[in-house]
Amino acid sequence: MDLKLPPLGEGADSGTIVSIYVKEGDTVTKGQSIIELETGKAVAPIPASAAGTVTKLLVAVGDKLAVGQSILSLGGAAGAEPAKPAAKPAAAKPAARPAPAAEAASMDEPAGDIPDEAELPADVTPAAPPSIRRVARELGIDLRKVRGSEAGGRIAMADLRAYIQHLQRLAAQPRAVAAPAAAAPVKPVPPPVDFTKWGPVLIRPMSQLRKVISERLGQSWNAVPRVTQFEEADITALDALRQKHAAAFEKKGVRLTLTSFALKIVADALKKYPIFNTSIDEAASAIVFKEYVNLGLAVDTDQGLIVPVIRNADKKDLLQLSKELGELAVKARDRKLSLEELQGGTFTISNQGGIGGGQFTPIINLPEVAILGLGRGSIKPVVRDGKIETRLMMPLAVSYDHRVIDGGAAVRFALDLVQGFEKFNEGSLKTAAGS
Repeated sequence: MDLKLPPLGEGADSGTIVSIYVKEGDTVTKGQSIIELETGKAVAPIPASAAGTVTKLLVAVGDKLAVGQSILSLGGAAGAEPAKPAAKPAAAKPAARPAPAAEAASMDEPAGDIPDEAELPADVTPAAPPSIRRVARELGIDLRKVRGSEAGGRIAMADLRAYIQHLQRLAAQPRAVAAPAAAAPVKPVPPPVDFTKWGPVLIRPMSQLRKVISERLGQSWNAVPRVTQFEEADITALDALRQKHAAAFEKKGVRLTLTSFALKIVADALKKYPIFNTSIDEAASAIVFKEYVNLGLAVDTDQGLIVPVIRNADKKDLLQLSKELGELAVKARDRKLSLEELQGGTFTISNQGGIGGGQFTPIINLPEVAILGLGRGSIKPVVRDGKIETRLMMPLAVSYDHRVIDGGAAVRFALDLVQGFEKFNEGSLKTAAGS
């Protein structure tokens, strides 16, 4: 039997192989790690779904792998269903699909839908040499639809030739039924630009993480009618509280930061405004209200933006939130996050204040419906009770999906967050610090 890449969970449908733990002839047990896969936001081991002996490796380090693609062949696999004896001779079955070279030679094959056509996800680049990519690009052929016959699904010239001949036969064959009129439009690929005409260039391939970020944010930007609500919060008193209790938290091995407060304030607000803790089920035309609060935190790393998730944030105090915040931030920067720690978020916080960012419009992290962006606090003159005072003011921005959330709800939610920052209850700080 072939061991295939299992479902990876929410938001992940492919990855790049960074390590292979077994070789041909090795004996593996069920649950044993066989490869290490970079899914874009995490590097995680993939376990064997059955036990047996590795008879053939079908992939190599660096290969792109989609869910359902074969990793290796296993002999004597435990747990595989035994072959069932045939009760009686059955009617003759259609001949198996020929190999690409034989398929290309069989020109009198009846036209129809292309059999066994590859269906790779949009963010997966099929394995193929540059010469084949160049031919496919010139002919306008999507290599994701060409099934490769070499190891790991790599596409050979014979595979491309067979696919072209299929298309030729399909074009020549009269159709009884017209194609659907409402076919999805194909996004045109912009023509390549030769930048070397104006000077020397350095070309670096996009990392798998950068490809995932590009695709996800592009989907969000194109699919969501978003609005951003801007406000300012006076965090003068909050910063004083932070400094007052920072030492008590440090004695427990935890840093007390503004983001720690933000996690607590947002968690409390989401219980009061549950519409911000939802997702859209477009297939059912329904809104999914989640009875749990899992907060995603955008972390800036050398590889790109990663969003680990703190689960059940509404049930944790400041000490617990601060501890998990620090642990996840370190794991994110070291690329040690598990897939589980990147999934299930219900609302995201992006704090650019720590690196000096001011106002910005955060992009919603689908399938969530809202996100909070925090900027750098700065000293400003503010009128209080008819007098001008200097206060530490922090910009905040709530971007929301207007299909689900109306402007009035967004204003009330944003102002409630402002109140949370300006009038934070010191009692919860003392309880968390044990003071």
